[in-house]
Amino acid sequence: MPAFAARLCALQGVAAGGSGWRPGPAPHQRQQWAGITASSAQDAAAAAAAAPSPPKSIAEKIGFIGAGQMGEALLRGFLRAKLLGMWHTGLLLPSSLLHSVKDWERREALERMGVGSVFGDATEGGSCDVANFARILLLCTKPQALPEVLESLAPHVTEEHLVISIAAGVTLNTMEQALGPHVRVVRVMPNTPALVQCGATAYALGRNATERDAELVDLLFSSVGFCIQVQEKQLDAVTGLSGSGPAFVYLMIEALADGGVAAGLPRETALALAAKTVKGAAQMVFSDDATSESGMVHPGVLKDRVASPAGTTIAGLTELESSGVRGAFIRAVTRAAARSKELAG
Repeated sequence: MPAFAARLCALQGVAAGGSGWRPGPAPHQRQQWAGITASSAQDAAAAAAAAPSPPKSIAEKIGFIGAGQMGEALLRGFLRAKLLGMWHTGLLLPSSLLHSVKDWERREALERMGVGSVFGDATEGGSCDVANFARILLLCTKPQALPEVLESLAPHVTEEHLVISIAAGVTLNTMEQALGPHVRVVRVMPNTPALVQCGATAYALGRNATERDAELVDLLFSSVGFCIQVQEKQLDAVTGLSGSGPAFVYLMIEALADGGVAAGLPRETALALAAKTVKGAAQMVFSDDATSESGMVHPGVLKDRVASPAGTTIAGLTELESSGVRGAFIRAVTRAAARSKELAG
């Protein structure tokens, strides 16, 4: 079994004969766990072994509730993650994924993909059905629809559930109040390049979420790209930058291609060159010659390497700066972040 899959199996407790994983200590309990003696550790281990655990069929399933663009990108990205070895854990087989979705066409599309069970939406009790069969719940509804979903889920979620929400602007406190004081909640902001294993995801833990929950979320979203833990107060900025950022980059690619056409290139050639240029430039930021502790090369350094004195690049950069492109990108991110806060009410 690949190392990545083995780590996920260890977290899930679904190695050969496993019957499901239990949540680890909450953050406020970690110090207490760190100071136990050898004898008390043995007692704790014996008590844990005797405690009931959820059935394996639940521990191996992820329930998706909602199927917007982001939810579908994650679903398809997780399925494609089999190329990274997660396929062998059983966690991300299509049959191990459950889904509650409103649109009939999307339901049919999911069924064609082989998704294990596709239920109706929250108003039809579909989200409750998902909660009854899956212990990891991924809420992919629009922020405006989330209150209704949380209300329908509340009677069905327990301490055994891990609830992961990607709804922009909906706070951990809001979800915890709606679902109950003991439910483990994680708020996540992914982006659509997760579909091609190039996503950028940030997440924040709720008050009851454990270190093991954090490791599981990190492993799950790392399978579709880059993943990092942040403070919840930073998630609006994450939404404005990486959540909305792909659309800003698509606009940039389109504009670069238009420039190529204006300079005499065929449309398809210009678009391919523009997209490959952006992809390659991004990879250069993470190139092997990075000297900083972050492992990245500052884009200003890379820019200066391309811009030779009195050359074509510096001429183009001068035009961009005089047109206020840098400021426009900054304002786009901050405005999107502000909108995320507005959605929180």
